[in-house]
Amino acid sequence: MGIEKRQLGKTDLWVSILGFGASPLGGVFGGVDEGEAMRAVKRAFEFGINYFDTSPFYGITKSEELLGRCLEQLPRSEIILSSKMGRYGEAAFDFSAARVVPSLKDSLHRLKTSYLDLVLIHDVEFGDIDQIVNETIPALLEAKAAGLVRYIGVSGLPLNFLRRVVQLAPPNSIDVVLSYCHYCLNDTSLVEIEATTEELDSSHSCNAPGSGVESVLGSGSKSNPHVGLINASPLAMGLLTKKGPPTWHPAPEPLKQAAAAAATCSASSGFDISTLALKFSLKCPSVATTLVGMADVATVEANVTAAMEEMSGEEETCVERLLEIFKPVHNLTWPSGK
Repeated sequence: MGIEKRQLGKTDLWVSILGFGASPLGGVFGGVDEGEAMRAVKRAFEFGINYFDTSPFYGITKSEELLGRCLEQLPRSEIILSSKMGRYGEAAFDFSAARVVPSLKDSLHRLKTSYLDLVLIHDVEFGDIDQIVNETIPALLEAKAAGLVRYIGVSGLPLNFLRRVVQLAPPNSIDVVLSYCHYCLNDTSLVEIEATTEELDSSHSCNAPGSGVESVLGSGSKSNPHVGLINASPLAMGLLTKKGPPTWHPAPEPLKQAAAAAATCSASSGFDISTLALKFSLKCPSVATTLVGMADVATVEANVTAAMEEMSGEEETCVERLLEIFKPVHNLTWPSGK
C-alpha cells in the first residue's frame, strides 16, 4: 500500500500527500552526497511519492541539476515534476516576459525532461503585481500552449498577496497556489485563502482542531476557480523542532516562545514535536500535498512512516494540547517581500 494521493485542484494531477522537496539537493542545508541523493529519490518513489519540486534558486541551479540526474532512473510518465521561475538568487529576481521561456528551457535542460507538470512563479511578493499579472502569467500561458509546461501556479509567503494575484490573473490561468509555514500546528491559514466560512463547500471541508474556524479550499476567485493548494515547510522553518529555530528565524518572539513551550510539552508526553507536526499537516484533505525537504534515505523513510501512520489516541491528545498552547499566537506570521 503506497502513500495516499489527492487531486491537485482542477488539474488532472494526483499527487502524493507527501511531496519530495528538493531544495536540500542544492546544498542549502549543507553538503550533499550524490549517491545518497540518488538512493533517496528512488526510495521515495518506491514508497509512492510521485511529486518532486525544485527551483533554479535552490543552490543556484544545483538542485535542478542533481534532481535531474536522480530522476533519470525513474519513469517520467509516473513522476509529477515542478520547478519555478522568477527568483534566481537571494536578491536576484526577474519576472519579465523575456526571461520566462529561457528560464524554463534552462530548467528543462537541467532536469533532463521536455516539459514540467507545473511551473510556479517563485516568491511573487518580491515582484510587481502588475508585471506578474500582465506580463509573467501571459508569457507562461504561451509556454503552456507550446508544451513546455502543463499547469501554472504562484508561490510565496503572504497569503493576501497570493490571493490578489489569483483574483487579478487572466481567467483560468492559475491552477495552483504554493505557500509555506501556513499549514502547520501554529498556523492553518493556507486553507482560508480561497473561501470564507460563508462560501464553504462542505464536501471539501477541513476542520483544523483548535483553530476555531472551519476552513476549506473553496470555489476560488470567479476567474480562477478551484485552485489547488500545496503546503511547504510543515515544521515552520524549524520552529516545530526539539532544538528550536535557527537564530535568523523571522518569527515574532511570542511565536518562538509558544513553539518552545510546545516542544517541551510534546517531549514530556514522549513525542517528537516534528513528527506530530508533520502528521498534523498531512491530515487536511483541502491541501493536496505537503512538501518536505529530503536528501537521504533515512529522512525519506522517517517522513513516509509519519505519512502512512494514523495518529494514535495519545498523539491526538498531545496535539490538542499543542494547539491550545498555540491558540494565543494562531496564524501569527511575519512580513516577506518588497
